[in-house]
Amino acid sequence: MGDIAWARDLARKLLERPLPRRFDHSRGVAGRAETLSPLLGADAVLLTAAAWLHDIGYAPELVDTGAHQLDGARYLRDVCGADERLCSLVAHHSCAVFEADQRGLLDVLHAEFPQDTPRMVRAMTYCDMTTSPVGEPVDVDGRLAEIYARYGADHVVSRSIREATGCITSAVRSIERELSEVRPASG
Repeated sequence: MGDIAWARDLARKLLERPLPRRFDHSRGVAGRAETLSPLLGADAVLLTAAAWLHDIGYAPELVDTGAHQLDGARYLRDVCGADERLCSLVAHHSCAVFEADQRGLLDVLHAEFPQDTPRMVRAMTYCDMTTSPVGEPVDVDGRLAEIYARYGADHVVSRSIREATGCITSAVRSIERELSEVRPASG
């Protein structure tokens, strides 16, 4: 399983009613992932499926550890029998190791979900961290500022994002550079 339509339908089922903004965000992240097909070729399908599913761990019935990346990946693996790479991209999206560490789950994350290729992980981070909560394109600095404002300085997510900022911005800038080499600047 890694089919885009299946991923979209599952995200809709889990997120659209209880968490409509998360669903809108996921729709935007998936749209962003589709734009990376010139860079990723066939892997763009996997990335787009992961983009639809990256936040399903927020669905009320899936919350277990509180680390939405891990909760979503476990659901995909254990309930859906999803592809290992798809589960890995969900588990590790947007430098999730920092939040897993904050929650005391780093060893669990690494033991259960080996990380996909660095390029795919960077691509997933780019898609998530350049999409607003309502699914609109946003620059990475604006996205990070929005996360801090939404959660507050002392929340585990804000602390994790603060630690992960270098990782996140590096991933985003890397993909932006690759895109600029594929898409000539208009002018």
